[in-house]
Amino acid sequence: MQQNPTFPDPISTPLVGTVIAVQANFCQVQIDLDTPILGGKLILCTRRARLHKIGVSAIVGDRVVVAEADWIGSRGVVSEVFPRHSLLDRPPVANADRILLVFALAEPALDPFLLSKFLVKAESTGLQVSLCLNKSDLVTEIERQEWCDRLSDWGYQPIVISVETGIGVKELQIELDRQITIFAGHSGVGKSSLTNALIPDSNIRVATVSGKLSRGRHTTRHVQLFTMPTGGLIADTPGFNQPDLTCTPTELSRYFPEIRQRLATAHCQFSDCTHRDEPNCVVRGAWERYPHYLDFLADSIAWEQQLQSQPKLENSLKQKSGTGKKQFEPKLDSKYRQISRHTILQALDEIADELDEEY
Repeated sequence: MQQNPTFPDPISTPLVGTVIAVQANFCQVQIDLDTPILGGKLILCTRRARLHKIGVSAIVGDRVVVAEADWIGSRGVVSEVFPRHSLLDRPPVANADRILLVFALAEPALDPFLLSKFLVKAESTGLQVSLCLNKSDLVTEIERQEWCDRLSDWGYQPIVISVETGIGVKELQIELDRQITIFAGHSGVGKSSLTNALIPDSNIRVATVSGKLSRGRHTTRHVQLFTMPTGGLIADTPGFNQPDLTCTPTELSRYFPEIRQRLATAHCQFSDCTHRDEPNCVVRGAWERYPHYLDFLADSIAWEQQLQSQPKLENSLKQKSGTGKKQFEPKLDSKYRQISRHTILQALDEIADELDEEY
């Protein structure tokens, strides 16, 4: 006769896990796989009230402690959120190790400028950046090799796969083992199909590429972590077509491997060189993505100027009085502000003094 497993005591045995999904005030936590009995179990949790009061939230990827849980009913309470070693705000993912940019070699056709923009955005996160080229079955061997050689000059060694035929999928699965990897890229390139191939029971909805626009339709609506059989976690993020570049001109140059390579062996004449038209610049030259850099530089300069022209937040807010807490409200324009009682009394005293002097 098979005996039911003995679950740990819900009060005295808090367990550690990873938040794999968040919805409203609830989060789904997967208990660590190496935990006895409960390894891999999914627990639907709320936050302890104390965490809410001190402003601690739990997002996808957070490492948390689950306590006061009904293990059999798969319900629990998050009592602690561990410090994060990385944090992305868009998409909101904590503790990610790598960004995997997924692009297609065909359907839709690979656009060098758009790929370059995604690469710069990925580099700006500070995470390890990898590049995956899907739909390799739709191009010739010569075309695949040409793209690999081209991207090698950019500073990247792409992983070439085909979800349709299975080429390279197993190798990619090994590459992503024991990490949290964020999938990103142009819509319709096969991110959701790739996730389904790496994790057969994930059942993520996929859609075909639009015939008129040669672009993919958005199929992923929210961020969620999926566990691979090898133990790695994948975040399949909502697809987007034009990533925003929000960085200063100085930061932008750090996000091109070609520029980093050139500056590692030589130095420009000016320390604040923008690598555009300054004399004795070691970066300016006939490398393929230099025109991309100039386009992004113009956007970066415009973004920085717009940022500097905005009023500082502390100058547009004032602290509420009498609340006992640090709460702020917008400052009114001077013509709409009510004159304080102290100012009125002070003005009346000055008028009274002047009258006394006259009479």
